[in-house]
Amino acid sequence: QVQLMESGGGLVQAGGSLRLSCAASGTIFRINKMGWYRQAPEKERELVADITRDGTTNVADSVKGRFTISRDNAKNTVYLQMNSLKPEDTAVYYCTTFLQATISGPIARYWGQGTQVTVSS
Repeated sequence: QVQLMESGGGLVQAGGSLRLSCAASGTIFRINKMGWYRQAPEKERELVADITRDGTTNVADSVKGRFTISRDNAKNTVYLQMNSLKPEDTAVYYCTTFLQATISGPIARYWGQGTQVTVSS
């Protein structure tokens, strides 16, 4: 059983900052890519940023220069530092990861439960 536990969401004024964390726990052999998606009301879920095991990042144009993704492989944790937040960043943010639970098992995708980020103008 694998769980992704997100934390760090909340309410912040425009121009402020938040840091999201997502820790994977349970039976884990190897974690590959980790990342963050977000979904605003009445919109589709979209990629915010992801990061490979060796640290290669991919960041959406809408947040480039404001958001930074990082990870700590020893802690099975991925972070999203969000600066210069805008009202349009308001959404539920979901952590996701591709991992192998066992050495012989398949690579599977897991999702966190989501954390709300609200940016007031």
